[in-house]
Amino acid sequence: MATDKTFSVAGISKLDGEYKVRFANDIMRIKVLAKSGHEDIRLADLEGSFTKMEAAKMIQALEDFSDAIAQSTITEYIAENTPKTSKPAAKGVMKPAKAVKAPAKTAKVLEDEDAPF
Repeated sequence: MATDKTFSVAGISKLDGEYKVRFANDIMRIKVLAKSGHEDIRLADLEGSFTKMEAAKMIQALEDFSDAIAQSTITEYIAENTPKTSKPAAKGVMKPAKAVKAPAKTAKVLEDEDAPF
């Protein structure tokens, strides 16, 4: 949903047994949906222009969409299209450091002929 498009009509419809949230800018979209085989078409004029998320939240509160099927369809749409936020890292918690081994040093022993041992 990375778009700035706005819509003045929103609702739900059933196509091939599956309900979906629909958006349009003219209530006459009902004719196009019906012609395409949609059933149980319910669109509401929102009296203003809204983004898809705003429109979905608005119709969710309307009486015409208070039945279980409509609420389930709208709730599912909102859940799927809500932007996911990444969890910020907790303050004061550091990632475990990797153990680093120092290179082994080898000492070269020289024999001293004058040593007492």
